[in-house]
Amino acid sequence: MNNFSKILWGIVFITLGLVIALNALDITDINLFFNGWWTLFIIIPCLIGLFKDEDESKTGNLIGLVIGVSLLLAIRGIISFSIIGKLAIPFIFVAIGISIIFNETIKSKVTDKVKEGKKNGLENITATFAEQKAVKDNEEFKGANLDSVFGSVVLDLRRANVDKEAVIKASAIFGGVEILLPTDVNVKVKSTPIFGGVSNKSISSKDNQKIIYIEAFCMFGGVDIK
Repeated sequence: MNNFSKILWGIVFITLGLVIALNALDITDINLFFNGWWTLFIIIPCLIGLFKDEDESKTGNLIGLVIGVSLLLAIRGIISFSIIGKLAIPFIFVAIGISIIFNETIKSKVTDKVKEGKKNGLENITATFAEQKAVKDNEEFKGANLDSVFGSVVLDLRRANVDKEAVIKASAIFGGVEILLPTDVNVKVKSTPIFGGVSNKSISSKDNQKIIYIEAFCMFGGVDIK
């Protein structure tokens, strides 16, 4: 989560606290539990998610935001649920298509670094209807290509030697990829989740001079970075 998204979350909680306080003092009478209030649990996280790391795909957040707003409008009687039902599937396919085109035509530093690393050759670690675990203890690591299809791949780099830069291209289709990183590196992630998720729980520090670039794609699967 970048600083701007943290600020947005801070504003949300401050506003909520002020409204509750003003209601308690009978200064205002704002109904927090209006008809359709629960849709805010979809709308607010997705809206803030659009301001996350610029290298991460916003497709999932955009789809969630449209769904949340549509449900709110339908519950409030502004549009009908039948219209939502008719347009939901077409919208999802259009959003996925736009995401694919967008990620292929607009390049990021992560994409460029991964392509450069692929030219130099990456180790391939693949799991198809199987499990693969690669542990790089006291080994020099420059890059890897991880593919999981109806399987799982674990890449353990916690004790690996990274010299300045390394790249990882990870793909999870109906499967999972787990990447365990050393503590002395910064990580830059570009993610494209389609009905899946990319979770980055790594701890980075500006003092770290080493960088690992990760380009992650998942469809009905997940990529976990720790």
